[in-house]
Formats: sequence, C-alpha cells, structure tokens
Amino acid sequence: MALRNQFMRAYPLRSYSSSCRRQRHVPFTIFRDVAGLREVRRPMFQPPNKVGFVPTMGALHEGHLSLVRHALNENNHVFVSIFVNPTQFGVNEDLDSYPKTWASDLEKLKTLQDEHLQSNTGGRDSRIQGIFAPSVKTMYPVLPPSSEIDGDGSFVTITPLSNWLEGASRPVFFRGVATVCMKLFNIVQPDRVYFGQKDVQQSVLIRRMVKDFHIPTQVRVIETSRESDGLAMSSRNVYLGERRRADVAILSKALFAARSTYDSGETSAQAIRQAAWRVFDELRHAGQWQANSCKLEVDYIALSGPDDMATFDDAAHVDPKEGAILSAAMKVFPVDHPANDEERGQISVRLIDNVLLSAK
Repeated sequence: MALRNQFMRAYPLRSYSSSCRRQRHVPFTIFRDVAGLREVRRPMFQPPNKVGFVPTMGALHEGHLSLVRHALNENNHVFVSIFVNPTQFGVNEDLDSYPKTWASDLEKLKTLQDEHLQSNTGGRDSRIQGIFAPSVKTMYPVLPPSSEIDGDGSFVTITPLSNWLEGASRPVFFRGVATVCMKLFNIVQPDRVYFGQKDVQQSVLIRRMVKDFHIPTQVRVIETSRESDGLAMSSRNVYLGERRRADVAILSKALFAARSTYDSGETSAQAIRQAAWRVFDELRHAGQWQANSCKLEVDYIALSGPDDMATFDDAAHVDPKEGAILSAAMKVFPVDHPANDEERGQISVRLIDNVLLSAK
C-alpha cells in the first residue's frame, strides 16, 4: 500500500471517464473496469487496425517486456493487463506473497514505449493504448473466486492437458489460467495475444482453448528470455536471494545438456531424459540433491509432444520430423544455514523451464 501511495503522489490521476484514468506522466490509460476499456477498444475494430494483448500478473521483467516489444512490432494498438489471478493459486500456494511492483511496472512500460517510438521512425505507428488493472470483483463479479478443487464458480477446464505435469502438481492452476484468459480475451478481444515459451504447457493449453472455443485470436509464443547463466526469467526469481540464485541455473543446465544429446542424433526418450538427470545427479548426496546453499527437489523431467504435451514413456523415440518439448520443474528449499534476516524469511520456490527439441 505504501508503494501504491508513493506512486499515486508521483503520478496524480485525472479522469477520462468513470471507468478509465490516465497518469499525467505515463502515456497510456489505466482501466479499472470493463466498460471503459471496451469504449476505447470499439473504434479499433475498423481495418487496418490490429490489436495486440499481453496478459501479465505484474512484477514485470525482461521476459514480459520482450512480449510487449513483439506486440508493438506486429500491431498498431497494444493493451497490457496487470492482474494477479487468485484462481490459479492453490489454497496453500503463494498468492499473498506474490510480488507486486506497480510503480516500477509502469515505469518499465513507459521506458519501453519511449524507446519503441524513438526507434520506429518511418515504421508502424504503434503504442500501448492502455493498462487493464481490474479488481478481483471486476474479474469475478458473481461469486468470490475459489481455489478449492471442487469450489463453486464459472470455470473453464481443458482436459486432459490440464491434469499433466504442472497440472498434476498444481491441480487448480490450469483451470484458473484458462478461466482468466477466457475472461481477458472476451474483454479485450485482441487480434493477437502474446505468451512466453517458459510457460510452455500454459501456451499449449491456451492454443487448445482458442481452437476449441473458436476465439478469433492468434496465439503468439515468444522465445524464453534468459539470464546470462541460462536461468529462465521469472517473477518468482526475486524470492531466491543471492546464494540460492547462484545455485538454481542447474535447471537450465540440465535441459541444455539433454537438448545437446538430441542434437547429436539421439532420439531415445530415455537417453534424452537421462542426460538431464545426470546433471542433477552430480549434486546427489545422501539420497537428495544438495546444492551449495540449499536442498533441491526435482518434481519432473518430461519429454512431451509439441502439440498436445502428451508425455513420452522411456520406450518411445522422438520423431525428428516433429520434434518434442523437454520440460522440468524444481523446488528450491530455503538456505540450509541462513545468515541474515532475508535468508531467515525465505520461502520455498518452485521453478519451471523447458527447451524445444527442434524438428529437423
């Protein structure tokens, strides 16, 4: 709340209508409800307009900004949403502690747009038209959102895809993702939506939903943005702290090793997955994976079909004409011997990543 009050003092609001407002120094409108956004969106249906949409939960990093850049390069109007969706968090997951960085998020988007406009001389006159930042009541107007597996509410379920991999570990996650994306797509009605490859199962699920429900939107999946050591960028990385951060690049290292095995000509699912496991086994001590600072727990290393995420058993082989997706999830426990207040307050962090085994 203090951060929000600080931002409101720095960027006082003036009203455009009862439902949308614009910050004085931020060149886009902040929409809090549906009617105001639809009012601005309506004239954009006329050709040759194209509307791109980037849904986020805030805590923006370079991966999110890469999606916005692609949207600006491919559309003349862009909307971004910032909404921490409660229905994709399980009852005991980290909803309350999910990072919220409203002021810095808007500053990053403003800087990105300024850079885009300065570098786009003679090109597409595209810009961010607005930020959709609704309340939970706006997004779930009839019943309070439920994170219970059998909770009441209006939900979108995509099965069996939502039951595998991440869905097996987080039973309500994909139900929440599909539901909020259906709502957002109905509100914004974009020509193109943008997702990152890091959340590959989510992207496959959204493509399935768009196809099954005849939603007139193209789903664009953009390559994962990575840190210099290979770690996939994620809003949850801020939880790690310095010492754990130095250890967790092993996740991408294992996936890269398996991809190299495939690139060398190996097609056996067992051999490809085993190449990833060998990287982790270098850290195995007394029956667990022990990094320098903390314990690690590998949830899965899975090889899946590129279109449906159906997992391969060990007897299967990757068809080089189709390729595959190699994905993994890892739980990072708090540091073993905390040295300061930050480390004493650490929570366990779940990280996911994947690489594509390209069709040849």
